[in-house]
Amino acid sequence: MAGDDSAARGRPQAGDQPLYSIGAAAKIIHVPAATLRAWEERYGVVRPIRSEGSQRLYSRNQVEQLKFIKAQLDAGASAADAHRLLSDDLSSGRLPASPGKDEPGGVMVLIVERDAYAAEFAEYLLRTEGYEVSIARDAQQAWLLFEEAAPDLVIIDLLISGGAGFRVARDLRAKSDVVVLAVAAIDAASEAVEIGASAFLRKPLEPLALASMVRDLLGTSALARTSKEPVSR
Repeated sequence: MAGDDSAARGRPQAGDQPLYSIGAAAKIIHVPAATLRAWEERYGVVRPIRSEGSQRLYSRNQVEQLKFIKAQLDAGASAADAHRLLSDDLSSGRLPASPGKDEPGGVMVLIVERDAYAAEFAEYLLRTEGYEVSIARDAQQAWLLFEEAAPDLVIIDLLISGGAGFRVARDLRAKSDVVVLAVAAIDAASEAVEIGASAFLRKPLEPLALASMVRDLLGTSALARTSKEPVSR
């Protein structure tokens, strides 16, 4: 359906750096990852970049585009019509409207960050967004607080403790279903996704990008999980 120009408009642009794995993008808009792959192949409007390991990586703007498509589907449009509407908006330079936000109250975020200033900045930002926050300064403390706080999401600097963040992130995902947002002062998006992180942000962190990504990764899924805790299984 889409030509080369519209496909290019659906690709990440300069400055559109935050990256999500295909699994995270699928979870955010509540469709199977296979559906995203099928949309990419059939319509070519939202086309993620490929990492060196051939992982699909979606930018922040592309996640917003996928939300727009899902909203059109929920309203009764066909997948073809939803992608046509998005392509028309992108062609005219309009950005798709974002769905309404859910309040994040009761959701715990663990920040694993060696830099005190960066940790305090992220804590302040997320607390103003309504999240509960704990901070670990090294790999050992990260594990202690992970067991104690049972966070819904872990934001981890991959370079803590001499690069131990890579191992901690991989082990967290191997031992639990916690959502991991990896950050680093180097370009490590491909490595982050390969060890199980749902998304990657390059430091220094931009406030809007961090807040938006945390809300995307947790949002309704974390609230739904919290609201179900009192229910007997």
